[in-house]
Amino acid sequence: MPEPIISVEHVSKEYSIGEQRELYHTLRDSIVDWFKRKKGGARHPFAALNDISFTVQPGEVVGIIGRNGAGKSTLLKLLSRITDPTTGQIVMRGRVASLLEVGTGFHPELTGRENIYLSGAVLGMSKAEIEKKMDEIIAFAEVEKFIDTPVKRFSSGMYTRLAFSVAAHLDPEILVVDEVLAVGDTGFQKKCLGKMESVAQQGRTVLFVSHQLEFLAQLCQRCLFLDQGKIIADGPARPVIDQYVRMVRELTPTSLRDRRDRSGQGNFRFTETWVEDTQGHRLRQVAGGQSIKIVATYEVKPGATVSNLVISFALLTIRNVVVTDLGTDTTNPVVFQGQLPPRGRIECIIPRLPLNSGEFVYNVLARSAHSGQEVEDWIKQAGVFSVEPGDFYKTGHIPGPLTMMCIEHEWNVQAL
Repeated sequence: MPEPIISVEHVSKEYSIGEQRELYHTLRDSIVDWFKRKKGGARHPFAALNDISFTVQPGEVVGIIGRNGAGKSTLLKLLSRITDPTTGQIVMRGRVASLLEVGTGFHPELTGRENIYLSGAVLGMSKAEIEKKMDEIIAFAEVEKFIDTPVKRFSSGMYTRLAFSVAAHLDPEILVVDEVLAVGDTGFQKKCLGKMESVAQQGRTVLFVSHQLEFLAQLCQRCLFLDQGKIIADGPARPVIDQYVRMVRELTPTSLRDRRDRSGQGNFRFTETWVEDTQGHRLRQVAGGQSIKIVATYEVKPGATVSNLVISFALLTIRNVVVTDLGTDTTNPVVFQGQLPPRGRIECIIPRLPLNSGEFVYNVLARSAHSGQEVEDWIKQAGVFSVEPGDFYKTGHIPGPLTMMCIEHEWNVQAL
């Protein structure tokens, strides 16, 4: 066996909850902290990673999967040397390029071109090597007209495209990427997919986190499944992904009140969600063609005023392939205009479910109709349900279980 290009040995990473770290720490601060520790207050260690070990061989493409908070991004930060492990050792035998957040390592006052030189220099590349790739990087990012403008004036889309292009084109031995498929518009996401496949085929070592499980299953030979800071499974991609899918299906809660893995302003919060039939019976399993409702209850923060919201229930397969986005802005833009009651129930009515077979999850999202970007509450994998084949076409013909969706259609024939 060749020498591993990445070796992770008994690595743990702890953070302190409730402890604020100051840039400038005075003697007085140190004395106060000592007394707090003496009394057992303030500091609460939290293990983001707990004694994990694995190796990666040169040329392996490894996906890292797990629920929010499992330790995936922490692991990538350690591998990228952004932070150090609390205990254990990590050995990287090659140049590492990372794309963990949009524009990581970019200097806002420098132009796009200057940041390309900066990123290449950090990787240890010569000026000649960087210039050889320069035109390809700029063309891929589609920022030719603005490449000599300071990146602080870039739109978020331009910033994102250039950041990905730099990381993917500068020929590191090891590429570490976090949620690359969530960046940019749909067209650019397709370019990212193609580039990731190209990088993998070139024999470079790639590690990346993604919730696009079907893509990981196609691209990766191997997956690491993390949960609560530990490696639950490490092996061929599809069996490990299937194990993760089973766990998600079993553990996804319907009560949202205590969910911590949510984002948003918090003036409006979802409290519970479920699927029910037209008689109000809650369902875990439904049939294709059945009339159902996706229901969510909510509460408005005491003293807050919430109005003009857009509600969205994004429907995905259990492997996180997006099926559709059910949004009030698409079909009923006036329903949530005006001020909302302090507590309420939201229903999304689907007269004839076009799904035929499989396990599905849905996200719940509430955002401002004014800005379009200000999120009030967003919870991924808020609910889960399974679909079995049904008489969608009302003909007595039940589609086979391999058919995921049913579509209304008609046939005609004409003489020529």
